[in-house]
Amino acid sequence: MSDSASSYSIVAVDRFIQATRDSGYKGTKSAIAELVDNSLQAGAEEIGIDITSDRTREYPVEIRLTDDGGGMAPDVLRQSLQFGGSSRFDDRSGLGRFGMGLPNASLSQARQVVVTTWTSASSAWQTSLDVDEIAAGAVVEVPEPRQTARPTGVQSESGTSVVWRRCDRLDNRRPSTIARKLHASLGRRFRYFLLDGVRMTINGEAVEPLDPLFLDPACPFPEATPFSGTRTLEVSARPDGGPVGQIHVRFSELPVAKWSNLSNKEKRRRGITKGAGISVVRGMREVDYGWFFLSGKRRENYDDWWRCEVRFDPVLDEAFGITHTKQQIRPQAHVLEALSPTLEQGAKALARRVRDAHQSARLARRFEDAERIANEREAKLPPLAGEPAERDRAVLARLSPPVIERKGYVIHRTRGVPTRFFDHARTDEGLVLVLHQDHVFYRRVYGPLLQSEDKADQALATHLELVLLSAARTQASIPDLEPALSERLMGAWSDTLATYLA
Repeated sequence: MSDSASSYSIVAVDRFIQATRDSGYKGTKSAIAELVDNSLQAGAEEIGIDITSDRTREYPVEIRLTDDGGGMAPDVLRQSLQFGGSSRFDDRSGLGRFGMGLPNASLSQARQVVVTTWTSASSAWQTSLDVDEIAAGAVVEVPEPRQTARPTGVQSESGTSVVWRRCDRLDNRRPSTIARKLHASLGRRFRYFLLDGVRMTINGEAVEPLDPLFLDPACPFPEATPFSGTRTLEVSARPDGGPVGQIHVRFSELPVAKWSNLSNKEKRRRGITKGAGISVVRGMREVDYGWFFLSGKRRENYDDWWRCEVRFDPVLDEAFGITHTKQQIRPQAHVLEALSPTLEQGAKALARRVRDAHQSARLARRFEDAERIANEREAKLPPLAGEPAERDRAVLARLSPPVIERKGYVIHRTRGVPTRFFDHARTDEGLVLVLHQDHVFYRRVYGPLLQSEDKADQALATHLELVLLSAARTQASIPDLEPALSERLMGAWSDTLATYLA
């Protein structure tokens, strides 16, 4: 081919490589996730990521990923470093589809990528891509693989090793920072694979699965509550029809009462703060996390306290706008139309519940002074006789939200019994005072004191709580008091009080 003809090649290779480095991947975490995809596609059960630094080099950090997958024959290895060179092009049964991942992800972060692969313990094959060589016109095709030995220390009978050298575009310079961020990112993106038995390490430390919904008992802090069950929708791949795939939607509600008092540092560590959003999962792999399908709901701080997962079949890639990088979605209009009502309804309902839960938790802290005083003075009173009875268990069972088990005196607010201002229940660890918010005394007298920011009002509310605690303790201290008589007495007193205040 003449020089003039070659200048009109469909792809100007040197410029294409430079442009490719500037496009596609959000950062180091997304690029490394692409390598993990390839390993999982090859059937790997062990994936090791090593991040090292040598300050004598111009670009100190070097990253190596090694797996025990099936490995590649020399021709497949060479093809794997072609842009678009895949033996599984448009195959939706796995994680990759277009054959862009390995070269595109690698050169987005490093100036050189070296790939070694082996299908037996006796020999291995190696080839590489170098940005500078390609840009200089010295290399116009993937170099032919040369025979080599397995990487030092590798024991698997088959596998692949990918090394990024001269890393000039990493998000961070310190290996410890890169590793820390990778643990969180890979643990969440590949949680289903990790839960299914895949082992992944970063500098020898295991990557733990992270469930952003805080539901899975095998993940840290599995203390959230499922909300409204899992809903399944069926959607076509294209607006005009095509294959039909399933979308599974589920929500969770974080334990506000238990976690709202955590320090800001601990909230960040657990992923609560600034964690609002929807986890979008393609098959078993998270492809995006963000504020999707919720254009009809304003985002607010309360949204940190609920979670949602949208999991879809790979046949719906076009519907969700999945690109070859598998790191973001651009859902089509018919998907938005199908999903948005369900997600907005759930999000708004959860935001209201979270807002109420935070208010309850905030007001519960107002009870702390009265609870503390009562607990401190308990030693000066005769011990409560008897044990919790059926009546006590019945009172506790009616409470919504349930009482969190605590020792000593506990004050709890609830709704649903407007004819009684307060009730009590013995527990194995103490006494619960139950205040009914629907009673007129609560609404007219006690509630405004409780809500007030005035110190005098708050002190008066504490004194009133001590009055009620003493009344409840007196009832509980007479175990032989006829239950029916006690109930009649409390009912008559509450009714009389409501009549006076009406």
